[in-house]
Amino acid sequence: MSYTSSYYHIVFRTYRSEQTIPVEHDRELYAYIYGIARNLRCQTYRIGGMPDHVHVFVSLPPDLPIASFVQRIKTDSSKWLKSNPNFPYFQGWAREYAGISKSANEKETVIKYIMQQKEHHRKVTFAEEYRAFLEENGIAIDERYFLRDD
Repeated sequence: MSYTSSYYHIVFRTYRSEQTIPVEHDRELYAYIYGIARNLRCQTYRIGGMPDHVHVFVSLPPDLPIASFVQRIKTDSSKWLKSNPNFPYFQGWAREYAGISKSANEKETVIKYIMQQKEHHRKVTFAEEYRAFLEENGIAIDERYFLRDD
């Protein structure tokens, strides 16, 4: 038997960072993403976000690369959102995403962070949060492409 542990804090945004996820319906989206993850045999610890972006904290099975997971989440949820009348302005997801590996010891910290998104964003924009998220995790930012959709 093999033993693996792969926790990821994943962040992705709407196309052009448009505010197309109404707060009154965001839990519908999170439940849908949870279902996709469950069908992929993932353990989801928390999903949350704002009208322009989503955070997912998940543990992936050893045979599922993070890129494949994110592609399925974004593709399947995009189709669902575009057909759902509760999300009339949703146009799609931005191309890029951030996926940061985390340790089991960080689980509670990440869960709490995602739970506090609405409070957090009273003081910090998504661009500021995303930049800090990348920098804190040692990811170099190429300004030519940072938060660009064209």
